[in-house]
Amino acid sequence: MRLTAEKLTIRRGTTMVLADVSLAFDKAQSVALIGPNGAGKSTLLKTLAALETPDSGHVRLGDRDVAAIAPAERTREIGFLPQHFEPHWDFTVGDLVRIGAARHSNLAPTAIGKAMATYELANLQERRWSTLSGGERARVLLAMVLVADPPVLLADEPAAALDIRHRLDVTEALAARGRERLSIVVVHDLDLAFRSFDRVILLDRGAVVADAPPQKLIDDPRLDAVFGVRFERLGTGDGTALRAKR
Repeated sequence: MRLTAEKLTIRRGTTMVLADVSLAFDKAQSVALIGPNGAGKSTLLKTLAALETPDSGHVRLGDRDVAAIAPAERTREIGFLPQHFEPHWDFTVGDLVRIGAARHSNLAPTAIGKAMATYELANLQERRWSTLSGGERARVLLAMVLVADPPVLLADEPAAALDIRHRLDVTEALAARGRERLSIVVVHDLDLAFRSFDRVILLDRGAVVADAPPQKLIDDPRLDAVFGVRFERLGTGDGTALRAKR
């Protein structure tokens, strides 16, 4: 099922947070959302997940309005990785991953163990949330959401708290997931966004400025204008790298 956003608009006072945003996503696609602070990336992601209600416009999954889908079903169809998460109780790592898995009654018995291994949590499963570092918490949250392998994944800077190795591993894994599932990821690291994803959407002040394959957008002067810098495009063995200058 395709995920579509139709003329999404959100205002907060005099500020336009989303400005008539229309986008369509295929059922298997890796998409990076980029833009400066305050561009509307997190708000767009929350609106796609029906966690924010637009002043006007709709989000549809297939032919259904996402907001009208029962919450239990919606969490099975759409996995949402927030920028910040705090459980109400101080659960152990194992408990949190099992809670994530409980959304699916027909989940394979091996799914929990696979998720724990993928995100290197086996040695942490008896640790409580309050004792974890920021990077460990990010990996637990990834396991909680992805243990059920939802058809749609919406992730808000999931690698921000991770060290370099885990940041690369997680970002590239979420992008690779787009070969079979829809993955829409807010990415702070522009080089990772352009190197790993099939489609890059540039937002600024709540509007879509550009939406293109990375090899086309990386040379677009609108990228420099939106971030307020001059990017040098440097040829590397992996393609083009960006270096910002004033």
